[in-house]
Amino acid sequence: MFTNDTMSVQDQRTGKIILAIAASIILFATFENKMPGGMIGALGAMAIVGFILNYVGDRTPIINQFFGGGAIVVIFGSSYLFHSNIFPSSTADQITTFMKGGGFLAFYVASLVTGSILGMSTQTLKKAALKYIPVIFGAVFVACGLAAIVGFIVGKNYFDSVMLIALPIMGGGMGAGAVPLVEIMSGKTGMNAESLMSQMVPALAIGNAIAIVIAGLLHKLGQIAPSLTGNGQLIRANNEEQETEQTNDSLDVKILGIGALLAISMFFIGTLLSSVINMHTYALMIISIAIIKVSGLMPKALEHAAHSWYKFVVNNLTPALLVGIGVAYTNLDQIISALSPMYFLLVFITVLGAVIGAGLVGWLMGFYPIEAAITGGLCMANMGGTGDVAVLAASKRMELMPFAQISSRIGGAFMLILATLAVQAFS
Repeated sequence: MFTNDTMSVQDQRTGKIILAIAASIILFATFENKMPGGMIGALGAMAIVGFILNYVGDRTPIINQFFGGGAIVVIFGSSYLFHSNIFPSSTADQITTFMKGGGFLAFYVASLVTGSILGMSTQTLKKAALKYIPVIFGAVFVACGLAAIVGFIVGKNYFDSVMLIALPIMGGGMGAGAVPLVEIMSGKTGMNAESLMSQMVPALAIGNAIAIVIAGLLHKLGQIAPSLTGNGQLIRANNEEQETEQTNDSLDVKILGIGALLAISMFFIGTLLSSVINMHTYALMIISIAIIKVSGLMPKALEHAAHSWYKFVVNNLTPALLVGIGVAYTNLDQIISALSPMYFLLVFITVLGAVIGAGLVGWLMGFYPIEAAITGGLCMANMGGTGDVAVLAASKRMELMPFAQISSRIGGAFMLILATLAVQAFS
């Protein structure tokens, strides 16, 4: 902030003072429950709280080195602040409405997916697409296998450890995972929908929290062992090609506007296709953008515009979005109430198994194991789209969003098929 070489030291100091005053006004209005309605009130509070918590997290020892720094502090800190009556409850309601009803998350994900795919090397995209699905299978196989083994050791049967814990965690979140899983299992397992949901939801919440923490640890591992990571690039020994694709990006205002329009248009394409094809909007959007990229239909200038917009969104809106995730999607009470040692162990083993399986298969497929573990493992084990953002922010690898969404959407659909087969086999 205020590092432009053309600005004098005095101008920079004055600018910081003005921003501090602006932040104070927004915080005061938030505390006093005087926020304006709609997007302007919600986004203002989210931006300021996100900036402060991110600043603190990135400068807190141990947390900034091993646990994802600002990202994890923003998510859990904002969840605590807005759900413990420190801020008025109406503020949390307004932020939740903006996140869920206002489409802020969809706007963010569309920007990242469009810009990162169009900014990717065509050859990289082709190679990754052919090899990535086995990484997801590896994550699921090891996660469910370890959950079954550890469950057996601690006296839990297959149904309790795999069907009620491992499958929901790996299922792609709440709406695309737990809810349809309950529909598949209720009536056929001797349990009603309410009982199933009450046991699955804590696993999702705790698994999501563990995935975020492990993402920060994997980022640290990459710093300790550089050979294990591509620092955001999935395919090994492909960094030069990636850099060539992205060096001409511009932050010109008109270019950013074009990039934003492309991201919105791609989301519209996914929405229209989902009305006739029974797949998630994000999955269809990813497939559409990939086809456009591989076919070469998009001019390079527009690809660069989309990638420039992606960088703008990541650099400026991520802390605000993480506040929204903390407020609207993270229930600390639910996580704490389910933290029995046995339950926590099975959830942890499931997430760890996803990391191990994805990392090992990713290495065999020619990927960097850390990037494979993050996208194919942690992004299968988190809570869908919101979890993807949190995990990638904690691991500082937002450019991997397309692969994260493949895991959450296409991988989540695979888990529903697997659950259907498992219920038929064991019911």
